[in-house]
Amino acid sequence: MRRRLLLIAGMMLALASCNGMFFFPYRAQVRSPDQLGLKYEDVYYLARDGTRLHAWFLPGASQAQGTILFLHGNAENISTHIMSVHWLPAQGFNVFLPDYRGYGESAGEPSMEGVQDDVDSALRSLLARPDVEPDRIVVFGQSLGGAIAIYNVAHSPYRKHICGLAVESAFSSYRGIAREKLGSFWLTWPLQYPLSLLVSNRYSPDDAVAMISPIPLLIIQGDRDPIVPVGHARRLFELAREPKELWVVPGGGHIQAFQRQTYRDRFVAWLKQVLFAAPRVQIDARPDCTRCAPSAPIARRYSHACNAAQPVAEDPENPMHGDR
Repeated sequence: MRRRLLLIAGMMLALASCNGMFFFPYRAQVRSPDQLGLKYEDVYYLARDGTRLHAWFLPGASQAQGTILFLHGNAENISTHIMSVHWLPAQGFNVFLPDYRGYGESAGEPSMEGVQDDVDSALRSLLARPDVEPDRIVVFGQSLGGAIAIYNVAHSPYRKHICGLAVESAFSSYRGIAREKLGSFWLTWPLQYPLSLLVSNRYSPDDAVAMISPIPLLIIQGDRDPIVPVGHARRLFELAREPKELWVVPGGGHIQAFQRQTYRDRFVAWLKQVLFAAPRVQIDARPDCTRCAPSAPIARRYSHACNAAQPVAEDPENPMHGDR
């Protein structure tokens, strides 16, 4: 009985800080891009609070059509998650893979507030590069990276440079996914609701996703995902404003869509669509952004794609595609 109480107490401490439940960093590098036949550059830069961060920059194989900022999931580091995007440079896209603080070669310890600073710093680093077109950037996040990306793009001071946001296997709420995981374990099942209340929802995707618009949003989700159930994607899609798309991958597991060539091809087509839409930019202070500093106006991006509601393309593999 005492051991059970100690375990529950440990879980309460982890949940209260969020770090122990959502971040599982790994320091060692498993592989490098050159082992995959890719050119790359090690990039080191500072977060706003002075934390030294590390990323890989993979140049497009030909003249770059745009740059993808890739935000990985909660475990390991960029040396394993590179397998999700290693195929994009051959399609003519630069890929920037930052490690959050505490992951890989990035200093510090991960925290919810800190990783938001890390994403802002990654964008700032990208915009300073002469080989990156500042108005052709797409953010792509997987799993926890997708949840981080939704909040960040909704509030980012660099919104005017972001042409699109794609997320795969992203959960809709930190508190909600914590409750689901607590409910799946017999010891914490009776306490899933009170324990989940210890999890902060300050950076919750479901509170921010409506503010992504008018930046195009693509949500990708496997309908057999054992980690993030498909209901999270459907909730995010319902809360989001146009332009938005939902691709439900039949039989797909967690962050597995791009194991299929069909989805790689569709993603490249979507990237080209959002990157080459003719934009016009308007800066405003967005009154519904209660967590933004009043002195930091939000950049709204309008384009032909953003001004009109976009129909959700039919998925030939799944009649439920785009189901609201």
